[in-house]
Order: sequence, then structure tokens, then C-alpha cells
Amino acid sequence: MPEQDDCGTPGVANSVLGKTRLILEAFRLDDDSLTLTELAQRTQISKASVHRLSRELLEWGMLERSGLEYRLGMRAFELGSRVPRLRVLRDAVRPFMETLHHRTHDTVHLAVLDGHEVLYLEKVAGGPTSARPSRIAGRLPLHSTATGKVLLAFGQPKLFNDLLARGPLERVTPATIVLPGILAEQLRRARVDGYASEREEMTAGYCSVAAPIFGPTGLLLAAVSLTASAARSDLPHLAALVKSLSDNVSATGAVN
Repeated sequence: MPEQDDCGTPGVANSVLGKTRLILEAFRLDDDSLTLTELAQRTQISKASVHRLSRELLEWGMLERSGLEYRLGMRAFELGSRVPRLRVLRDAVRPFMETLHHRTHDTVHLAVLDGHEVLYLEKVAGGPTSARPSRIAGRLPLHSTATGKVLLAFGQPKLFNDLLARGPLERVTPATIVLPGILAEQLRRARVDGYASEREEMTAGYCSVAAPIFGPTGLLLAAVSLTASAARSDLPHLAALVKSLSDNVSATGAVN
């Protein structure tokens, strides 16, 4: 039997490093700060252990304190920004994203696959669309986002089967595709068309179109998308814009 410690989670927090990981990962996307009690509840680590480790994280700069609450510190942001592969990708694509945003005034996203979710590396937005749920360093489902469908369509074939094996697909909105057969057909169509789309599957009132970004060897690196109002959007037109951006990025040879 695997060992357990005071967090009650087998094999996860049997070390100082494991407990530290749980504390840092306790902060969710919408959390500005958490109390010591909330950290203990979310990690299932004893309050005394959380308090001791939090003091060390404060000294390291991974956490900051505001009154009786803790929040992620600048050191966490600094270390995340140093990841070379993601930094190079983001820096190479950002100018093209800005150009597309200035042309359309819609939101442009850059995303990569992380596990079974979409991880957003960059976002260029302004106006009402900036209020959508996506955020830099935020995560969204693969099956209900255009970027996620691109990563499913052009990534490793086993990814789709792995996603289905995790259980029923979540219905994020009434329009979300949750039937595996329909989703599989959308992915097949995406491979033919060179882009994927979703209409109000993630957020009511919005649609997105995404295209893949490949490295010099043809390896899928990321997905770039354009998100706009569903009521006024022409999906084929959006697709042409996003595919042009993807082609231009690939032509530079700056991503690998």
C-alpha cells in the first residue's frame, strides 16, 4: 500500500517538495489570495505544516502576504517566464497576433497542449471580448475550444482516445459538442480544412476559429485563434485570417 501523510493523498505529499507543490497549485486561476485555513483545506495538509512551508515560500518570493492572506509572488512569475521553449514561441508569434488584433479588433490567443487541457500562453485583446474566460496561463477544455480542437486534430492520435477515456465530455454551454462521434467528425474536417472552429461552445455569444502552428520538421507546436462575436462573425473569413497568421509564423522559421 502507498504511504500516506497528513494530506491524505497517497504518494503526492510524502516529501517537503510534494507539499510545496500542493500549496502552490492550490491557487486557482480566479484566486487573488487565500487564507492559511483555505490553503490547508485545499491541500489537506495540516495547518501547522502549511504555515511552516508558507514562511519559507515567502522568503523565497514564491508567495507574498497581504494581511492574513497569501498570494503567488513575483518569483513564481519570474520563473515561469524563463521557460525557454514557451518564451521563444510567445515572442515569435506575438507581433503577428498584434497585427491581427489591430486589423479585426477581436481577441487573438496563442495556446499549447498541457496534459489534457489547453494552456494559454498569450492573449491580445481589447474591448468587450477581453472579458471572456481565457487568461494568460489559464486553462480551458480541449473539446469545447477551437484551439483545443486544433491540438486534438493535429496532435498525437492517442490524445483523442485518452480524452474520451477520462469520462464523459463536459457540457460547458448548451452548444458544447459532447458526443464523441460528432467531435471526431469535427476533428477529421479540421485536418482537411486546416482549421477548427466552435460557436458558443465555450461562452455564449462568442465563436472562435483556430489554426495550427508547426515547427520546421512539421511537429505541432501550438494553436492560434481568433475569437469574435458569434452574431456578427463570418467563420470562413475568420478562418482565412487565422490560417494566414499561422502560415506567416511558420514561414519565418523562428519557432521550433
